[in-house]
Order: sequence, then structure tokens, then C-alpha cells
Amino acid sequence: MDKKLKIMVVQGPNINMLGVREPSVYGAMKMEDIHAQMKIVADQNDIDIEFFQSNLEGEIVDKIQECLGEADGIIINPAAYTHTSIAIRDALSAVALPVIEVHISNIHRREEFRHKSLIAPIAAGQIVGFGPVGYHLAMIGMLQIFEQIKAIRANQENK
Repeated sequence: MDKKLKIMVVQGPNINMLGVREPSVYGAMKMEDIHAQMKIVADQNDIDIEFFQSNLEGEIVDKIQECLGEADGIIINPAAYTHTSIAIRDALSAVALPVIEVHISNIHRREEFRHKSLIAPIAAGQIVGFGPVGYHLAMIGMLQIFEQIKAIRANQENK
């Protein structure tokens, strides 16, 4: 029997403050509520999902590295580290897994320093500005990526 596919969800600094921090920008939904909704989608699709949040860059890098051989894809909201962390980008590149970058707000409509993402060039996709539903869109995107991977594997096995 094939092992279940697994998504690692990595949340960066201040995401644990959702529902409290600037609700006019980030909305009223708490991180735990977003995770609960993602878990429902994962369960419906027979996918394992794990959640991790840290305000510390090194802990995020460590968690990404732990994904090697353990996860099949990463959904990440690097938050403020989006614009500054070469270390997180390098860790994502090193594990060579499909990555979807999520931002609750539209980073391109905000301050100039938020417009540049160091993660986007190595990600399969970037979802911005849809509020908490962006995580649901990321789940749909990752499920599609998994279907493509399965199809490629099936083709290789049939050759």
C-alpha cells in the first residue's frame, strides 16, 4: 500500500496573532481556525497534514529541513521573512519539494518593502490577498500538484 501524501504547513512570525493583530488587514479568523479548515480538506482527500508556527527564522529553517523525506509538499506563509530571509529560501530550495506561498493580505498593495518576495521565484505558486481562504486555495493547488506527481509516477511505472 502506498504511503499517504503529506503536506507541511509552515507559518511565520505573528501568524499566531491572527484574529488579534490588525483585523482590518488580516481579518478576524484565528490561525487555529484556518488549520482546522485545512485539516478537513486534507482528511477528505486522504492526505496527512502537519502544522508548524514559529516567530524564529532558525526554527522555520529547521522545520523545512525536517520535511526532507517526511513531507511531499509545503504550504508556507513566511510572513515578514518573505522579504528578508535568504535562509528560508535556501532551505526550501534544498528540500526540493513543491512549495505554495500564501499571504493573507495582498502584499503588492501594501508598503513598497513588502512587494518583493524571496520565496516566489522558487515556489510552484503564490496566493495573495484572499484572506484566510488563500490557505484553502493553496490546498487545492497542492492537491493538483499531487495529482500531477501521481500521473508522472504512473507513466514511469508503465514504461
